[in-house]
Amino acid sequence: MKLTNPPVLRILIGSVALILIGLLFARFVSSTTGQNAARLDNSRTYRAEKINLALRRTAHHLLRLAGDSTSRIPAIDQPNPNTYRVSFGRAFNYDALPALLHQSLQLHNVADAYDVAVLDCAGGKLQLGYNRLDWLANGLVPCRGRSLIAGCYVLQVTFEPLAPAQQPSTHWPLLALAGLLSSVAFIVWRRSARTSEAVAHPLPLPNHALQFGQSWLDVNSQLLMSGSSQHNLTYRETKLLRVLVSHPNQVMERSEILKLVWEDEGITVGRSIDVFMSRLRKLLQNDPTIRIAAVHGVGYRLEIM
Repeated sequence: MKLTNPPVLRILIGSVALILIGLLFARFVSSTTGQNAARLDNSRTYRAEKINLALRRTAHHLLRLAGDSTSRIPAIDQPNPNTYRVSFGRAFNYDALPALLHQSLQLHNVADAYDVAVLDCAGGKLQLGYNRLDWLANGLVPCRGRSLIAGCYVLQVTFEPLAPAQQPSTHWPLLALAGLLSSVAFIVWRRSARTSEAVAHPLPLPNHALQFGQSWLDVNSQLLMSGSSQHNLTYRETKLLRVLVSHPNQVMERSEILKLVWEDEGITVGRSIDVFMSRLRKLLQNDPTIRIAAVHGVGYRLEIM
């Protein structure tokens, strides 16, 4: 096939350009998503290190308040990415915990929300606890003033999880290619449709047709020609449109429309008029000079511009 048709050449060249741009965009998105995932992983590791340091500082000061300045602080246990635990071989000052923990986290720039729980080592049962918001509200937490009996305890701090990392998609190139090909197909179809519309001959206006705006209605054949679109109407649509066309730019009350269009057959369903008006609006949408306006609380008006 000889590509001597300028429109065809322009479409092909544009298609190739769009596909190349789409593939480059897909490559950029995939690369950016991968970089974001790597940054989030690094952020998680950095946060874990900061929280670890903050809890060790808190444990150190709790032991000093208990008169212990020589015992070794055990390693921070992390059963899951958001939970941190440190064990105490003896009871500690619970009332001093909220201020010390808050100060230690601030010192290490950790501002995430968290819950605090004091568990017994033997059965892991909750003894005391609070939420970060309790402390921020007024500097007080539940269970203040309650002493811990001698024994082993675990201080557990659970933080809000970070947002999950978005995984780079391997389907971006195919999706971009499919979308661009669809766009090209749509452009070709629109050009073809416009060409067909340009060469199509409009139907001649029947002698007995009602003309309004750039449209006309043949009541006998129930045919509507609106702009460049032709529609076959139902009996009820034809009757309703004829009533409107017979009263251009006039407000017609709902009761009057119902009487003229429906009442002769004993049908007076109020919602029918709204449904039919909506359908007529769609049928007339290709004629910019016609508008069916609803007059609130009164009825409808066929506006011819």
